[in-house]
This record gives sequence, C-alpha cells and structure tokens, in this order.
Amino acid sequence: MLQIAICDDMDDEIRPIVALVNEYLTLRSMIAEVRVFSHPDALLTACEKGFFHIYLLDMVMPMVSGLELGREIRRHSSDAQIIYITTEPAFALDAYAVNPLHYLIKPVDKAKLFSVLDLAAEKVDYGQETTVTVKTKNGLRTISTDTIALCEYKRHAVIYILRNGETIETTTISGSFSEHIAPLLRNQRFIQPHAAFAVNMNCVERLDRDGFMLENSAFVPVSGKQYTAVRNAYMSYRLRGM
Repeated sequence: MLQIAICDDMDDEIRPIVALVNEYLTLRSMIAEVRVFSHPDALLTACEKGFFHIYLLDMVMPMVSGLELGREIRRHSSDAQIIYITTEPAFALDAYAVNPLHYLIKPVDKAKLFSVLDLAAEKVDYGQETTVTVKTKNGLRTISTDTIALCEYKRHAVIYILRNGETIETTTISGSFSEHIAPLLRNQRFIQPHAAFAVNMNCVERLDRDGFMLENSAFVPVSGKQYTAVRNAYMSYRLRGM
C-alpha cells in the first residue's frame, strides 16, 4: 500500500493539501495511508519506525527546515519521492541538494499537484512491497524488508536488526545462512558483504576499507576477498538512486 507523509506546521495550509491528496487518491482509485505531521520531529520519529514512499514537505518550519528534513529523509531512503510545497520560491535551488521530485508554490495548483503525484506514484514500487517470514521462539514473524537494517548469523540463528532498533532472533535455522537470506538478497537494496552478514544499503552512512558503518552506528564487516566487488555494487546502487 502506498504510504504518504505530509508535513507542514501551519494548520490552515496543511488542510487544503490533505484534501487535495485525498481527492487525488479517490480520482485515481488508489489505496494509500496518508499521515499528517505538524512538526518535523514527529515525522523523523515516524521514519525511524517505518517508511513512506512519498513526502510532501513545507520548506519553512520551526526548529528544522524543510531542507534539513529532506536531508534526514535521504539518510533513511534514497528511493523516497520528496515534493516541496511552500510559499518561498527563493529556496528552490537549495532544495535540489536533496534531489526532490518537484517544488510547488502555495497556493497549490490542483492540476500541477496531481501531475506530480502521478509521476511520484510511477516511480515507487508500492505494489510490490517485499517481506520475509521467520520463525522465532514466539512464533512466525513477517518483516517488511524496508524495515530491516541488517541481519547477522550467530550460533546457528539469524538476528535481524530493524531500523527502529528492534532485534528479532530466529530459532535455529536449517541449511546455511546464504540459503536463509536468499529471498532477502532478491531485493536490490540488500547485499551480503561477509559470510555472516547481510545489509540494507539504504541504511549505510559510509563504506570504509574494513566495512560498512550504518545509520544506527552498527558496523558490518566486509570480507577482504569481496571488498572490490562489494564496493562496486554499493557505488552502483547509490548512483542509481541519485
């Protein structure tokens, strides 16, 4: 299901945007969850626990500007479609530092907004959200791959660390770790840089000679023999998202 986040600190300005988005969804016969945030901090907290496909952001907000907010969103996802909706055309050039899809000026023109939303919907693969189902001591658990930061093979079990900090440990697995994570690796976001690790490249802050440093400060080693291949795969993935 399509996930849309709208963030604007002005209540009288956010209401018409929400109404237009809902009108658009009805007109296009699309099912989506639309969440509204009146403060950037609330949206960033939500991003730590889940993800959105499309973000409609005001540029001028208290404490955290729309530009700063866009940068933080990019840390979580290179695939997110960011649309700025603001009264300030002067910030348009600065906004492109976070690679937004578009920059619209208030009051929003319905036709222009609908056209941009059409483009955003075409760019996100919301209908093909992938999941993995694992067996834990508390029963089966289905996990959205978008929420997984990394997984590690340890003591014949697999430990999944989610982007919100939650840890999920499987029971003893049958077969190898590579066989267990094969469904995960079919998602282009994931790579296996080491025999005992798989990592979501959207969660990587940097790649050093020894391994990946993730946004949650976790470290994932890279096998020395695989370093060149892993580096090339990571650079290729990041360039595709630019």
